[in-house]
Amino acid sequence: MQDEEIIGLYLARSENAITETSGKYGGYCNSIAMNILHDHSDSEEVVNDSYLKIWNTIPPSRPLSLKAYLGRIVRNLSLNLYEKLNSAKRGKGEVKLVLEELAEVIPSDESAEKYTEQKVLEQLLDSFLGTLDDGTRKIFVRRYWYMSSVKEIAHSYKLSESAVKMRLKRTREALKKYLEQEGWSNE
Repeated sequence: MQDEEIIGLYLARSENAITETSGKYGGYCNSIAMNILHDHSDSEEVVNDSYLKIWNTIPPSRPLSLKAYLGRIVRNLSLNLYEKLNSAKRGKGEVKLVLEELAEVIPSDESAEKYTEQKVLEQLLDSFLGTLDDGTRKIFVRRYWYMSSVKEIAHSYKLSESAVKMRLKRTREALKKYLEQEGWSNE
């Protein structure tokens, strides 16, 4: 079933919307949650909560991309649960490591006080991602959006782990330079 049809089911308040969403994007959602939480029961809970959240937000929302909308919900709920659990050993340290890597370049939510500043940062990130070649952009997004491990990324793209680490390091440096040129500072 196409995304527009699934969104139509949500708008019509048909319970089949959740069944269709789960059938089409269940693996995608589980992958995002597992990359962050590294626990099957927690991931399952987050995915189920995501289905409830999407049910409660469509309508009034009508997302342009159901996959992106759902992915963002799963990611945010996973990060919220991770923070609540506040245990590096449950997430094998990967989430903490990813967030620390980006903290050198992008301020945390606490220091980005205003909603408008966050929107400007989002636009800058989108613009920066548009400057990257396809392979680098995919690696960067896999690491910092989906929170995949370096090992998983290396395996997926048939690269060595050191090559992935180096590409990520160079991309973070380029992002830092780009943000500074645009007047954005991590201080």
